[in-house]
Amino acid sequence: MDIDFSTFENLARSNVSEDGVNARFYDRSIKTDSVDEQGFPIFKNVCFCEIRIKDNNSEIFDQPATEDKKKRFPQEYARYLLSKKQTAVGTPLEQFAFLTLSEVESLKCRGIFTVETLSELDDDKANGLGISKERDLARKFIANSKSNKQIADWHFQEQKYQNKIRYLEEDNKRLRQVLKNKGI
Repeated sequence: MDIDFSTFENLARSNVSEDGVNARFYDRSIKTDSVDEQGFPIFKNVCFCEIRIKDNNSEIFDQPATEDKKKRFPQEYARYLLSKKQTAVGTPLEQFAFLTLSEVESLKCRGIFTVETLSELDDDKANGLGISKERDLARKFIANSKSNKQIADWHFQEQKYQNKIRYLEEDNKRLRQVLKNKGI
């Protein structure tokens, strides 16, 4: 994945869209009125916007994101889009067991949303962001994942062979029964 931090660095230089207001865009699974062929409900992802006001924990506005909210909070929406772009081709940081929730959130604030993006940081960028330790863990994880993929591929091939053997054994048994029934 080609890591381009220019978009995020521009976002980081600018402050939040409104003083005293914190907005966060995220996807939420929403149940539709439709059902599938088996009668199970159908869900869809909907972009939501959560708005919090400084020093007021009792009021949280959490609604589907409208065009007005996207225009009102352009930096936050751009961060959401950057997150979607990275996680579409990588492993979300939340699935990386070696990071605490606070480390995950800290990395997201730096524009890093996937393990792959974290592992691909060069030394200067990782040192500059103060995340060399996390980057090194991600690199080890990626290296181990590659050998895990080889094991998974081998296991998949083994399953195919096992299924073929079962099929051939059943076919052999069926053919013996046909021969027996014909008196051969």
